[in-house]
Amino acid sequence: MIAKLTGLLDETGPDWAIIDVHGVGYMVHCSAKTLTHLGIAGDRVVIHTELQVSETDQRLIGFASAGERAWFRLLTAVQGVGSKVALAILSALSVEELQRACANGDSAMVARANGVGPKLATRIVHELKDKAGGLAGLSGPAGIGGDPGMAAPAGSASADAISALQNLGFKPAVATMAVARAVEDLGEDAGLNELVRVALKRATA
Repeated sequence: MIAKLTGLLDETGPDWAIIDVHGVGYMVHCSAKTLTHLGIAGDRVVIHTELQVSETDQRLIGFASAGERAWFRLLTAVQGVGSKVALAILSALSVEELQRACANGDSAMVARANGVGPKLATRIVHELKDKAGGLAGLSGPAGIGGDPGMAAPAGSASADAISALQNLGFKPAVATMAVARAVEDLGEDAGLNELVRVALKRATA
């Protein structure tokens, strides 16, 4: 799976960008906030990606941070939320605002996004409230590997590592930051045991 692209911003459209990686142009569909973050044509960019495959289509979804990608995964796990609706939500709300809205049950804030009605917004905050409450605020476009703010998809090694550190008595923000730094050291495909080992060193350093 293509998880990240590093290259030059070649061209942008209303909801997409083309990233030139060594002469190969990858079209990625993005939220408005990610497109703004990418800058102008010719800029060197790093974009986290999610490959979506269906019977009729294959597309890369691009994100300014691993945290934004994690929220995209959480959103699309909610019934009735496809990639277009998820990107609309991420265009309307920053990851910090989305985390706060879900944690506080603020469906009106989520309903600000295009194509999201009151019923769907209520479903989103209801299903994601518990998950959002266990995550630190998600800040900064750098995400994992740059900013300690991070969202870990439920069931992922990162989420399990954060939970493990919290069970050992570390505060959520400290646990999240330590795991973010461990992911930075080990890479996003690191296993749970290695993440916990390195994160413990980071948390107690």
